[in-house]
Amino acid sequence: EGVPSAVAVIFFFGLMSVVGMLEGMQIAFFAVAKITEAERNANPWARWTCDLLFGNGGRGLPGFMIGRQLCVVSCFFVIARVTTVDIEDGESNVLEVGDGAQKFFETGLLGALITTIVASIAWQLVAGAFPLTFLGNPITYGLLRICLFLEATGICSGAWVLAGIHKSFAGFQKDEVYIGTAEERAAR
Repeated sequence: EGVPSAVAVIFFFGLMSVVGMLEGMQIAFFAVAKITEAERNANPWARWTCDLLFGNGGRGLPGFMIGRQLCVVSCFFVIARVTTVDIEDGESNVLEVGDGAQKFFETGLLGALITTIVASIAWQLVAGAFPLTFLGNPITYGLLRICLFLEATGICSGAWVLAGIHKSFAGFQKDEVYIGTAEERAAR
């Protein structure tokens, strides 16, 4: 009946790590967009990641964001299911907590809270402090490939249409138009 506890724990920590990496990657990618290409190319994995991310006419970063969202949402659903506790009538509450706390455990919100703190915020702080180190991790490159593949499937192609419409109405331009490239800013 259900997934064995050991498998659930492995899924929990594995998916929390994937969500953490994806959340950290988002922060690290935006941070390295502001540094020079020479600094980004110090590590081969970071160079390959940046080539994939900033290549293809600038579609790598937004493509990653779409694929990342698909991965994160999928992981969250599984994590929520793994962390949801369902106590049958007549069984004692988990850790002998009161009935109100037990009802909270049964909603899955506890898993969402833990995931938000442990798998999102903590990894984002680390990636913000050490973006180049984060990019030098081969797992980052692999997850970027997976996210770009998911985006390439077209499952969220409507996002590109909506973004194009918004861009035309708002008159958005690339950051380089407003603030210059990282190399130009470094030269000033």
